[in-house]
Amino acid sequence: MMNKSFLPTLLLLLLIFSASEEMMGGGRAEGRVCKSQSHSFHGPCMRDHNCAVVCRTEGFSGGDCVGFRRRCFCTRLC
Repeated sequence: MMNKSFLPTLLLLLLIFSASEEMMGGGRAEGRVCKSQSHSFHGPCMRDHNCAVVCRTEGFSGGDCVGFRRRCFCTRLC
């Protein structure tokens, strides 16, 4: 049988490990992402890659298909 203190010790070690990894640079600080609906993309947005290519021609860094109506929204760091 396992010792009763095994599980709490294991949880404590996992907590320490995850906190130390974040302090060592494992956590990534990202800027805010601004979104704007594409003016050039026409039709339903089925693939994020196609949306991103069109958005790059509009001067954005990328794009994603968003929502139930599958609209192409261009993204860039604010």
